Amino acid sequence: MSDNQRMFGSIKKAVKQLYPGEPQGNLARHLNTLAAMIAGIVQSKSSQLPEMAKKVPDGAKPDSRIKRFTRWLQNEGSTHEIYFLPFAKALLDSLANQTLVLVMDGSEVGRGCLTLLISVIYKKRALPLAWVVIQGNKGHFPAETHVALLNEIVEIVPADADVIFLGDGEFDNLDLQAALAIPGWQYVCRTAKNIQMRASSSRFSASRRSSPVRRSPSLSGLRR
Repeated sequence: MSDNQRMFGSIKKAVKQLYPGEPQGNLARHLNTLAAMIAGIVQSKSSQLPEMAKKVPDGAKPDSRIKRFTRWLQNEGSTHEIYFLPFAKALLDSLANQTLVLVMDGSEVGRGCLTLLISVIYKKRALPLAWVVIQGNKGHFPAETHVALLNEIVEIVPADADVIFLGDGEFDNLDLQAALAIPGWQYVCRTAKNIQMRASSSRFSASRRSSPVRRSPSLSGLRR
């Protein structure tokens, strides 16, 4: 048995355990395709379909595998909620014995698209948990999108987990900070040096602080 076959068999067995029962019919075929795609990503170290298809040990030609992967991805039943979030939750459950570091980031992807992504940091790698993709090639997502994506992740993070949220200057809005306060997560977000902040009765700007500002319930305002 080749390394590719052993990898595929191990992944299929692990994924199958997350199904509520014994997969039958189309569900069983979807399981085979999903396991093949995961094995292809692991073995090829790429998420490009042609590279993944080269590493799948099913006897089919690579072009046939690419078509099968494409059909799976385009199937309306292959949703993020069904085929990704359960595995993301299992990942977070396994990592929750240590501090979880979550990062939100917006960047350009594909051809003329923007993505807003939340990842968990593990061994110097960012593992995607949830995302939103829109058409566009520049600009920031609105605060309500930040909050909606954050709330999606709050639902799958263990309630007793110690969490630190990181973000750049796009995420220094008060709506997101208020949403982070609900589960009690700590956070660090980059902000402009001319931002005015108020803690208790003191007002100051980021440029005049010589040490980091700790999150505080009395931090009541940000403005330029």
